[in-house]
Amino acid sequence: MMPPRHVTLALTGASGVQYGLRLLEVLLGSRIRCSLLISKPAQVVIGMETDLDLPGRPAEQRRWLAERFNADPELLQVYGQEQWTAPIASGSAVADAMVVCPCTTGTLCNIAGGASRNLIERAADVSIKERRPLILVLRETPLSSIHLEHMLRLSQAGATIMPASPGFYHRPERLQDLVDFLVARILDHLHVEHELMPPWGAESS
Repeated sequence: MMPPRHVTLALTGASGVQYGLRLLEVLLGSRIRCSLLISKPAQVVIGMETDLDLPGRPAEQRRWLAERFNADPELLQVYGQEQWTAPIASGSAVADAMVVCPCTTGTLCNIAGGASRNLIERAADVSIKERRPLILVLRETPLSSIHLEHMLRLSQAGATIMPASPGFYHRPERLQDLVDFLVARILDHLHVEHELMPPWGAESS
């Protein structure tokens, strides 16, 4: 499978927003076009979990993030939650893949139900109906039967459920090592080359 040329990335209000921001940085660094969606709860979490002073409006977020990651602004578009005219809301302009990282259980359940109440849910619904890769990086514990039932439903519909469960066999020494472990797994599923983490067994070969 060829690496995607265009990825829709959604950040929702679960803990672990560092995963999504790091993923965005690597995708832009790989010159992959990104359509970014940041929910209002995600903006709150960014303020709680990081020292970043992210602006509130999509146009300002685009400029700020492009400068932050030293990326080509032309590779990044940021859309508001109610921006229904965004190309990613239509199957005729769907991205090659979509990642929701981190993904709240509420977002997961709404996607499973086809709710499409906002642009994140609509873009995910489009990804499913157009049979494009959809990766949901769930960040919640413990999981109820309701969550598990919706995860099964989405998996059967073709989505990849990837809980934010970093491994420790690479002996992480920093928080960034744990973040990069999970981001590397997401990139592997997107078929995007990276140097964040060697494949299993590569170090001993």
